[in-house]
Amino acid sequence: METAEFLTRERDVIVREAEETLMHLRERHYESAGAAEVERRLGALFDHLAAAVTTRDLGPVVGYAQEIADERFAAGYDLTSVQTGFNALEAATWGRILTGLEPTQLAEALGLVSTVFGAAKDALGRRYVSLATKTRAPSLDLRALFAGTDGA
Repeated sequence: METAEFLTRERDVIVREAEETLMHLRERHYESAGAAEVERRLGALFDHLAAAVTTRDLGPVVGYAQEIADERFAAGYDLTSVQTGFNALEAATWGRILTGLEPTQLAEALGLVSTVFGAAKDALGRRYVSLATKTRAPSLDLRALFAGTDGA
């Protein structure tokens, strides 16, 4: 079975597993969004993953990750929280691949999925940090780390 076909078939199970993982973490942004919204967001990210695997084109998933960074930054999410969503979906995807595909199919499937998630998470992180440094977000104010080093 092709990786893209497998992902399409397993979509609902993967998204549900990732959503359950996030809801168990009891992170405030995911709790306030609610299970249905978290599942919708994970489904949209998964659909971009599957499309990238199918087309072998990272452009749309990278663009989507950048959009997520913009939206979540504006909504006050910290980067770690947003990355947790990506990581939960990635782990659920790997889990289904490892239990659902033949050993001879694992290298290609894991390589494709890892490549797509790697590109998406890199784009997410770069955009988020870019936004944070432009607005001098307190979470990136490193002066507190150097308190007491004024030479006195």
